[in-house]
Amino acid sequence: MKDYKQIIADKINAPLEKAEIVSYITETADDAFGDYAFPCFKLARVMRMPPTAIADKLAAEVQTDEDIVKVEAVNGYLNFFVNRQELINDAIYDVLGKGERYGDDNAGNGKTICIDYSSVNICKSFHIGHLSTTAIGSSLYKIYSALGYKVIGINYLGDYGTQFGKMIVAYKLWGDDEAIRQNGVAELQRLYVKFHQEEADNPELTEQARSWFARIEQGDKEASEMFEMFKRITFADVKEIYDRLNVKFDSWNGESFYNDKMDAPLKMLKDRGIITESQGAQVVDLQEYGMPPCLLVKSDGSSLYATRDIAAAIWRKQEYDFDKCLYVVAYQQNLHFKQFFKVLELAGFAWAHDLIHVAYGMVSLEDGAMSTRRGNVVLLRDVINKAVERSKEIISAKNPELKDKDKVAEQVGVGAVLFSALENSKIKDITFSYDRVLNFDGETAPYLQYTCARCNSIIEKAGMSRLARIAHDPRALDNVETLRLCKLLASFPQAVKDAAYKYEPSIISGLLIDIAQAFNRFYIAHRVLSDNLSEQNARLTVVEATATVLKKGLSLLGIEAPEKM
Repeated sequence: MKDYKQIIADKINAPLEKAEIVSYITETADDAFGDYAFPCFKLARVMRMPPTAIADKLAAEVQTDEDIVKVEAVNGYLNFFVNRQELINDAIYDVLGKGERYGDDNAGNGKTICIDYSSVNICKSFHIGHLSTTAIGSSLYKIYSALGYKVIGINYLGDYGTQFGKMIVAYKLWGDDEAIRQNGVAELQRLYVKFHQEEADNPELTEQARSWFARIEQGDKEASEMFEMFKRITFADVKEIYDRLNVKFDSWNGESFYNDKMDAPLKMLKDRGIITESQGAQVVDLQEYGMPPCLLVKSDGSSLYATRDIAAAIWRKQEYDFDKCLYVVAYQQNLHFKQFFKVLELAGFAWAHDLIHVAYGMVSLEDGAMSTRRGNVVLLRDVINKAVERSKEIISAKNPELKDKDKVAEQVGVGAVLFSALENSKIKDITFSYDRVLNFDGETAPYLQYTCARCNSIIEKAGMSRLARIAHDPRALDNVETLRLCKLLASFPQAVKDAAYKYEPSIISGLLIDIAQAFNRFYIAHRVLSDNLSEQNARLTVVEATATVLKKGLSLLGIEAPEKM
C-alpha cells in the first residue's frame, strides 16, 4: 500500500521538515473535499502570510500525477485527491496478499516488552474487577507480538501478606475440606469474608493471622502446606478462566518471589543517600517532586508494595533487559507508580523512564464499589457463563440448524465480555451492568463477529476459489461505499501501531466497528452475488478483504471470529 501522506509531503513546498509535514496531514471527513488535507495555519508565523494565501500559493506549486490527481485550496487547507481506483485496488490486494499477516510489522524486532497484567490474588475469586487489566494486558501482548516484539507476559500474583495468615486462621476455625473440594476458591472466598466479619468483634483473630503469616515467611511446614494448598486451588480456578479468555502468561512470579530480593535494593538506596528515616520508618523524600514520601520499610521492619515493586523492576531488567515494562493497573494506583518510578530514577537507573503505568478506569457495580472482604463482587465466571448462555439462546432462535452451536456460543459470549473492556478508552470508568455487557446489538463484538460471518457466507455462496475471482471489472468498485470501506481497511496497519504506541486497544476496536458499518453500507448499496461474474468477482474481493481484517483485528483483541453464526 502506498504511503500517500509521504507522497503528499514530498509535494508540499513548505519550510518544515518532511516528517513534521507528514504529522500534520490527516484524512478528510468528507470525500467531497478530497482524501487528505494539510492545514496551513501553522505556517502563518513562519511564512508571514494568512493561511488562505499560503494554501493558494502551495496549491499552485503542487504537481499532480498518477498518484495525486487533484489539489484544492479551501479555507486555509490544502485538500488532496488521490487516484481513488488505485487506492481501492492497492488496499484490497494488500490485504489479500498478506492475509492473516495483514497489520503485522517488524518495528519491534530485537526489542523486548514486559507487560504486568491481571495479577490475581491467591485465595480470592476472579471477579469482574479483574476484567479490564486482563483484557487490556492480553490485547497489548497480542498487538506487540504482531509488531515483532518479544513480549513477556507477567502475572504478578498477590501471594504475600497478612491476608494469608487470615486465611489459615479461617480455615482452621471454620474450614470444611469437602466444601473446599467441591467449591474450590469460592469456599476460600467464603472463609475470607467470614474472617473479616468475625474480626470486627474479635481483634485477637488479627494477632493470630499475623502469627501464621510469620510462620509462612519462616518456612514453617504446617503453614507452608496450607498456603500451597490455597495456591493450587486458586490456580485451578484462574487457569480455566484464562483459557476461556485466550489469555497467556510467560511468568507467574508473584510478590513472594521477591521476598529475598529486597535487601540489595534497599542497601543500594541507602548507600546512595536516597533513603532517610522518619519516625522509625525508612522513606524516600519526594516533596521536591510534588509527592508525599515513598515508604519502603515500616517502623516494625516490614516491607511494602513499593519495596517489592522496586525489587521486581530491577530483577526484570536484569532478567529480560526490557525496552519497556508496562504495568496495566487501575488509575487508583497512579501515585504509587509515580513514586517508585521516581525512586528508581533518583537511584540512577536510566531505564526508569522505560517503566510505563498503563492506567485504566475502575469497575463498580450499579449499587456501588465492589469489596472482596464484604463479598460484594460479580464473579467473572458467572458473567462469562451468562453471556454464553444468552448467545446460545439467540443463535438457537436465529439459526437453529447451525453446527457446533455450543462452540459458537462460547466464542460469541466470551467475545462480548472481552469487548466490553476494550470498546472504549481504557481510562474510562465502567459501571458494570449485565444489560450492557450482554447487549448483542449495536457496537459490540457479536456485531463484528456476525459481520465477519456474513462475509464468509457470501464467499461460500459464490462457490469460487480466490484465484478464479482475480479477473474482474474495476468499474464495479467505482463508488463511494467501496472507497470509504477500502480507506478504512488501508488504515488498519497504522491503527495497530497506534494502539501499541498509545497503549490503547480501543483504537483497534473502534476501527473494526467503523469497518463493519462501512461494509454493511457497501453490502446494502451494491449487490455482490449476480449473473455478471466480472462485477461479482470485483465485489467479492472487497468482501474477502473485509473478512480478513475483521478476523485479524478481533484476534488482536483476544476474540475469535466464528466461520458461521
